[in-house]
Amino acid sequence: MLAVSSYLHQQLHRIHRPAFVCTMGLIAVFSVVFAGRTPDLHAGEGFQPIFDGKTLDGWTGEPGRWRVEDGHIIGQWTEGNRPKENTFLIWEGGQPADFELRFRFKFDSPQGNSGIQIRSERLHDHVVRGYQPDFATAAHVTGVAYEERGRAHLARRGERTVIDQDGNRTTERFADEDELGELFDVHEWTEYHVIAMGNRITIKVNGHLMSELVDDAPEARSSGILAFQLHRGTPMKIRFADVELKWINDRRVADD
Repeated sequence: MLAVSSYLHQQLHRIHRPAFVCTMGLIAVFSVVFAGRTPDLHAGEGFQPIFDGKTLDGWTGEPGRWRVEDGHIIGQWTEGNRPKENTFLIWEGGQPADFELRFRFKFDSPQGNSGIQIRSERLHDHVVRGYQPDFATAAHVTGVAYEERGRAHLARRGERTVIDQDGNRTTERFADEDELGELFDVHEWTEYHVIAMGNRITIKVNGHLMSELVDDAPEARSSGILAFQLHRGTPMKIRFADVELKWINDRRVADD
C-alpha cells in the first residue's frame, strides 16, 4: 500500500505541475501589466526598437509633417498644406538587406495612403524610391507589394508573384483579396510585418499572409533604407507605434 500511495502521489504531482507553472507564468505577466508596464512579448526573438517612443532621434523627415504624440509617430498634412511630392520619414540607422520589420499603425483620418519603404534609395530631400509594402484606407491597398517611382503593383493582396531575370511575371493567387481585407481595420491598431530574405519579400497583416514577391529582375534591390510614407493625395493623419527591426544574418548593407 505504501508503494501504491507513493506512485499515486508522483502521478498527481506530474498532472498538476504544468498547470502550476502556467498559472505562475500568467501571474508574472499580469503583475507586470498591473504595475504599469507592458511585457516585452518579443524578448528573445532578436527584435530591437528603432523608435524610442519619445523623439524622432534617428529619423529625418520634412519639417512640420512628422511629430511624436502620445508615444506614437504622427504623420499628417492638412488642407492647404499639400506636399509637392509624396514625402517620407527616413530611418537613418542603416540600409538593411535581410531583415524582419514589425510595427503597428492606424489612420486617424477618413482617408489616407501610406506605406513602408524597404530596400529603397533616397532621391532628394525626403523623397524615396523603391519597394513599398503598402497600406491605405482604400479597400484594395493594404498588404500589397508596390514599388514607389518604379514598377507600381508587384503583388496584389492574396497573390504570390515571381519575376524572373528578364522581367517576366508569374502570379499565383493563394487567397481571396476581399476575404483577406476582412482581417483588419486600418482605423484601428493594425499589426504589420515585413520579411525580406534574399530575393523574397513577404507581407503579413495581423499575422496573416497578404502577399509575397520573389524578384530576380534587373531592377531588384537587395538592400536600402527604411522610410514611412505620407502620400500627397488627400489630407491625412496616421500613427505608428512599436517599430521593431531584426537583422538577419547581419546583412545590413548590400554586398560590395
